[in-house]
Amino acid sequence: VQLQASGGGSVQPGGYLRLSCAASGRTFTNWKMGWFRQAPGKDRELAASITWNLGTTYYTDAVKGRFTISRDGAQNTVTLEMNNLRPEDTAIYYCAASRGGSNSYAYWGQGTQVTVSN
Repeated sequence: VQLQASGGGSVQPGGYLRLSCAASGRTFTNWKMGWFRQAPGKDRELAASITWNLGTTYYTDAVKGRFTISRDGAQNTVTLEMNNLRPEDTAIYYCAASRGGSNSYAYWGQGTQVTVSN
């Protein structure tokens, strides 16, 4: 399994960024895909996740109403759209994949930096 993340960058507060994760190496039926983030000096946290089959989503409270996770089965991509970005969203963002029936994410992409500042 290979995961390739892209789309990070620097924006001002209130701005928008779109992260993409290209997944390859197998079919992802029954898998769950997640976007994690790690801010300087803080633990890594799960920002959002989506199940590949049903599209069931999860968002951590801090991003609810601002972030949207989606998947495209034809392109094998998972996208995280981030609106109304705040300075506290500054972090390295990682996409990850969890095999169906597992509670852990075994596969990780490289991180992409998101910086929100004036």
